[in-house]
Amino acid sequence: MEMRSQQLLAFLAVAKTRHFTHAAEELGVTQPSLSKQIRTLETELGAPLLTRSRGRIELTDAGQTLLPHARRITAAHAAARADIDDVLAVRAGHLRLGATPSLCSWLIAPLLTRYLEVHPGVTVTLTEDGSGPLTERLTAGDLDLAFTIGDKADATGLTVRPLLSEALVVASAAHLPPLTRQAYIGLAQLREQAFVLPAHGYDLRDLTITTCEAAGFTPRTGVDGGATDAVASLVEAGLGIALLPAMIAAGHPGLRATPLAPPGASRTIALASRRESPLTKAAGSFAAALEAHLTDLHAWGRLPEGMRSV
Repeated sequence: MEMRSQQLLAFLAVAKTRHFTHAAEELGVTQPSLSKQIRTLETELGAPLLTRSRGRIELTDAGQTLLPHARRITAAHAAARADIDDVLAVRAGHLRLGATPSLCSWLIAPLLTRYLEVHPGVTVTLTEDGSGPLTERLTAGDLDLAFTIGDKADATGLTVRPLLSEALVVASAAHLPPLTRQAYIGLAQLREQAFVLPAHGYDLRDLTITTCEAAGFTPRTGVDGGATDAVASLVEAGLGIALLPAMIAAGHPGLRATPLAPPGASRTIALASRRESPLTKAAGSFAAALEAHLTDLHAWGRLPEGMRSV
């Protein structure tokens, strides 16, 4: 049995007006078309729904039984249509976003504020983690978009779009003697220094190790473990040095930030999505808002210290 919404609307109009001509006018259809919809519905249900009594349309027992169901079905159909229209117009929807911890304060918070001002009906779930776990969740379909560190996907099936390049500096405690009297310091000069390394799973840990190994040495660990802010605090206490993004180092007054000698070192901030899955309307509008936000930051000269567009 297949009851179409047009048939139910025709039935409801006749049940309301108790008149075929008035019902047809209300729906904006011809009376023969309306009558055909009613006959088709009666055939599908296997029972008459209407009778004529003294020139007035009355509902049969089957019609009375169908009436509340028809109202619920057409109301649900209208609600579904309205909800879908809202999603298509990005008046509603859900955005599942992933980001590394260091991006959540300076980039994600103001970006979401800007986005939700335009799309207040969209709800957002933000997952904070390292790039590896985020790309895994993105590949599994648990996220719509993910901000990652690095411009290469750790998993197949992802599209990774580089957004920004962020310079790394050598962070040391401001109350201790400087590591050098020069404006820059070479990586090789850090060979004998004790490093404070981020915890396993943090992108900055892997980047620190690979950067030092490219200079011919493995960093000597002074303190091992901690999130990026914890690493900065441990360095401020004089427990070692660290390679930190310039923006993070600038946010800790107890740190001395020494630029690396050319060519220096940097990390790439990127936006990842699933290659074979089209973005939802909410995710697509967020990606557009991100592009506009970064364009404005660049034009206004408001990119954080050590950051440049790529």
